[in-house]
Amino acid sequence: MKDFEQLTLVQTDRPRRGNVSASGINHAFDGSRLTQARQLAGWTKSRLAEEIGVTSAAVGQYELGVSRPRPELISRMGEKLGVPTSFFLAGRPHARLDASKAHFRSLRATRSYQRAKAVSFTEIVWELSNALERRVQLPPVNLPEMPETIREPRMAARIVRQAWGLGDGPISHLVRRIESHGIVATTPPPDPDARSVDAFSTSATPRPIIVLTPNRADNVYRHRFSAAHELGHIVLHGEAVPGDLQQEREADAFAAEFLTPRESIIPQLPKRVDLGQLADLQLTWGVSVKSLLYRSREVGLLSDSAASRAFQRLQAVSEQPGFRGESIAAYTGEQPAMLSHAFALARKQGLTVAELAEDLSWPTPWVRSLLGMDQMRPVLKLVK
Repeated sequence: MKDFEQLTLVQTDRPRRGNVSASGINHAFDGSRLTQARQLAGWTKSRLAEEIGVTSAAVGQYELGVSRPRPELISRMGEKLGVPTSFFLAGRPHARLDASKAHFRSLRATRSYQRAKAVSFTEIVWELSNALERRVQLPPVNLPEMPETIREPRMAARIVRQAWGLGDGPISHLVRRIESHGIVATTPPPDPDARSVDAFSTSATPRPIIVLTPNRADNVYRHRFSAAHELGHIVLHGEAVPGDLQQEREADAFAAEFLTPRESIIPQLPKRVDLGQLADLQLTWGVSVKSLLYRSREVGLLSDSAASRAFQRLQAVSEQPGFRGESIAAYTGEQPAMLSHAFALARKQGLTVAELAEDLSWPTPWVRSLLGMDQMRPVLKLVK
């Protein structure tokens, strides 16, 4: 598979915004941008109010657009929240999302402020992709239409496999394949404040977005399953209100069938528990031994009691070679790269990180982080 053959340059003549004074921003202040910056910082209204010397009620009024902050407060807010004052200026493309529009795998374990931070992060991921798309033609979104009569997860997984020409065998480079069909995938930098936030996704933006969180990056098999799970949400639950436990089960069923099609995997699964054989299948199919045990129970090869004993045996050897997780750093095909590839193409035509940051009214480190420029270069190793 060649990476992003459809990426091509497009003509753009977007004027540079330049410096805008705080007094100028006062007349075109966008309260939703203040909300976004505050949530990205992980701050409450009360904390921001204390930092800039106003009441939390005043911050709420600024965010709702009921009143506008004085110019000196705008400068202070930018300094405290780590954004240029032009960040608060109205008129830039903004995909305003609500936490209720994103599918969180660990919804019950995720606090509201953590979800708000994750949603604001998703907004800026879309803004970056939109800014790059004005310069580079990204792959078109390619998701098959699902007939209303087909909402069964396993059938949906088969339809996507067929539409994407994946055949019925193992899928290598899963994340890159998802990106090649126009879905934005990204991994945020590690955040100690968001350890309980698991992978999540949304279809509410012009391009669907999958966020693959760092807490699964130490196990490429869990990481791949999370990517397939979120793809399931996008395919099955685009218009549905997230948060339903049944939706999570459906996304799991989609991921299992997408990664290990029933008709292909059943002949390869051992009739009796054989962890060594399952470890070999793990390498072939790119799914964990634990997932294969779940699959064996699901297709009727294992009883509940036999599966329970197998999980106990697996736990006992989970740190042994062949059973412990491997970092995604060793698997370039499982790391998001569409946005960084798009920037690399635009850079050949003279675009710099500083210019892109100015266009977005972002701090430069945000651009570098989302493009993966601050990450260590991975070792090349492919999932077979």
